[in-house]
Amino acid sequence: MAILFILNDAPYGTERSYNGVRLAGSLSKKGTAVSIFVIGDAAACAKRGQKVPSGYYNLEVMLRNVGRNNGTIGVCGSCMDARGITDDELIEGAHRSSMDELTEWTANADKVLVF
Repeated sequence: MAILFILNDAPYGTERSYNGVRLAGSLSKKGTAVSIFVIGDAAACAKRGQKVPSGYYNLEVMLRNVGRNNGTIGVCGSCMDARGITDDELIEGAHRSSMDELTEWTANADKVLVF
């Protein structure tokens, strides 16, 4: 089974992206094929170098763990550009993506979850 997660919200402020990545992480640990596409303000979820208070969740770490469990992480390229995020600033395992790739992932997914 392949599950696509589409994240829309900024990494911090609401917990929508956090909850989406939590579920994606749990599924990827169980061997489920997981793809995460971050779009809009969620593009910042895949930015390297996030600093959060001690004891607070860190979406950079959480996304990296999904990648280490064979998850795929795509970041909307035009959303990156609009927010001044360069390819070099992306976390390990994430890549600049496009609407064409999101279209392909959506067509091939067994389930699509939007957060």
